[in-house]
Amino acid sequence: MGQHMGGPMWHPTLPMSLGRLLEWHPQPVPVMPLLCLAGLLLYGWGVWRLHRRGTRWPVGRTLSFLVGLALIVLVTATGIGGYGMQLFSVHMVQHMVLSMLAPIPLLMGAPITLALRAMPNTHGRAGAPRRALLRVLHSRFATVISSPLFSIPVFLFSLYGLYFTPIFDWMMSGFVGHEVMMIHFVAVGLLLFWPILAVDPSPHQQPPVLRIIELFITAPFHAFFGIAVMLGNTIIATYFAHPPMAWHISVMYDQKVGGAIAWGFSEIPTLLVVLAIAVLWSRSSDREGRRFDRTEDRAERTGSHSDLQSYNDYLARLGRRDH
Repeated sequence: MGQHMGGPMWHPTLPMSLGRLLEWHPQPVPVMPLLCLAGLLLYGWGVWRLHRRGTRWPVGRTLSFLVGLALIVLVTATGIGGYGMQLFSVHMVQHMVLSMLAPIPLLMGAPITLALRAMPNTHGRAGAPRRALLRVLHSRFATVISSPLFSIPVFLFSLYGLYFTPIFDWMMSGFVGHEVMMIHFVAVGLLLFWPILAVDPSPHQQPPVLRIIELFITAPFHAFFGIAVMLGNTIIATYFAHPPMAWHISVMYDQKVGGAIAWGFSEIPTLLVVLAIAVLWSRSSDREGRRFDRTEDRAERTGSHSDLQSYNDYLARLGRRDH
């Protein structure tokens, strides 16, 4: 098992324990850790570029991005990754973290905004990467993939279309398919939460209330998937049908645990995203209030009409007209 579609994979032989789950043990080709390392270097380069220019980048954004990368490494380069090849329940932990949890701090790190600020803004060859990124952000492709009409069906396919069809067994049967699936989980989460969090620029700019509604659209479908797995009486992933006999694990019980993990896990990211939207909304209102106060102060100093004064004059004119 696991010897085709790209090479061997690591499968643990000892029974699962907390220590073995958290032990550092990446796959023979550590694809996900290497991708995280590349993301760390690129993000660090952006922060360094801004620092050289004397521009401050929020430390909280950097820490948030690091947390997102750490979560990905945690479930792909430790014993969790190995036991996720043997037990459905551990695999479901991987899926939930990669698609529902890690994307949130990654997006809160505002990597697109950092890239746009760090890249040279010139008309020559040096400014070509920034212009290319802007073209992608304004392209029809970005408009389509950031739309909830695309991201929500893709997210739901990652649950129903993957586990209730032969696709899952096929992708789990070899190294390449497995790694593609891990990357897919992260990508799906990023696409889903990108326009909802709205930290980075995206083609779909919605008010906070609509973004929260968009978030809650997926909740019942996600919960129903977990319940369906818990209540099912047949094995949905035959790849996990034969765990090592010495482990004395019931396949159906392990599958029901995986369903419970999927069902209960949806509450955590939903709460985190709602809190994040509320905080960002509050900060935006505070910034707008400070901007308005500065405009009023400037108008008072210069003797010009401010927005508030113009509105008051308009109300006064209406009052005179009524009399």
